[in-house]
Amino acid sequence: MRLVLASRSPRRKALLETIGIQPLVVPSKFDESCFDPKAMSSEDLAMALARGKAAAVAREYPEDVVVGADTIVVLGDSVLGKPESPKEAAKMLERLSGRTHQVYTGIALYEPGSRKMFSDVDCTLVTMRQMEPSEIEWYVGTGEPMGKAGGYGIQGKAALFVTAINGDYTGVIGLPLSRFYEILKKAGLLITSFFV
Repeated sequence: MRLVLASRSPRRKALLETIGIQPLVVPSKFDESCFDPKAMSSEDLAMALARGKAAAVAREYPEDVVVGADTIVVLGDSVLGKPESPKEAAKMLERLSGRTHQVYTGIALYEPGSRKMFSDVDCTLVTMRQMEPSEIEWYVGTGEPMGKAGGYGIQGKAALFVTAINGDYTGVIGLPLSRFYEILKKAGLLITSFFV
């Protein structure tokens, strides 16, 4: 049985590989801007985006198991997306500095036998220590914040600034493996079917 990962994220692919799954990577062409972050809860938004990504790829691969995921960083009432410039990344990190924020990762799985979509969302609290302006400048200069929700990668150099995690670390990276396993079971799939 083949598992298709509807994401271009190398981190999601690597997480699946750590548990013995070699996915076929097919980045989704789903238009993420079709949802208004202010019109729905962060939890619903993460799940809707994950479902949209999985559904778009499932139309191309209807005979395969397709997994989609989306990660959203939330501070207070603000959704912090992927920074579009180093300056925006620095502003995000200034806001996260010394505070606790939420990381929502929606996960959706299309099961070809039933043609059903199974989905769930994970929420993890992440606390960052107070960062000096020079530390933010250095971190942004590494280029790591670009392309990452909230402007940081917890599995990389940003680990230097994280003081506490309450929840699933793999969810913060982009694919909560425990939720993924639960969804597989709900869909009636054996994880060993995907092992290489």
